[in-house]
Amino acid sequence: RKRKENRNTQTSLPRGDAVRHRHDRFEFFERIPGAPAPISATVHRRLHFHEMDPANIAWHGQYPAFFEAAQQELGKICGLTYPVLRKAGLIAPIRKFHAEYLLPLNFDEEFSVTASLLWTDGARVNMEYEIRKTDGRLAGAGYTVQLFMDLNTQQPVLWDPDFWADFKQRWQAGEFTR
Repeated sequence: RKRKENRNTQTSLPRGDAVRHRHDRFEFFERIPGAPAPISATVHRRLHFHEMDPANIAWHGQYPAFFEAAQQELGKICGLTYPVLRKAGLIAPIRKFHAEYLLPLNFDEEFSVTASLLWTDGARVNMEYEIRKTDGRLAGAGYTVQLFMDLNTQQPVLWDPDFWADFKQRWQAGEFTR
């Protein structure tokens, strides 16, 4: 069964688990020519005992929390936080979550998690994640898709809300480049 492309955007939802894997890097979303560079943030951390499974490696269910920590850091950098969304009358629940588990993370091991916000012409948030060991090897990767919804009605917002349109103008102007 073929998935329909979202015609409201130039960036379609990922097709199944199809990704472009290049040089120790996953690209889950198509890059739009001429779009601003992704906005990224990285957090550094260590694997705690309570995050392990019986095999003494990171439990796969911890990956959403790892991704969220980097996403929250990114939000602080560019003002894309949950309180800001709520103030704008929006929520942005996760529509899709995907993770690739490539190398195990061991107890007390240090690692980094990077979240990258990718440009889309649609009213949604496309985020890619990388988990890297201290030697640079890719331990995991993934993505989330969040859709905007009206805070009060909880109905989908199918166009760019004012908050998102303003954010994207600032992004195009280079406000978030480091």
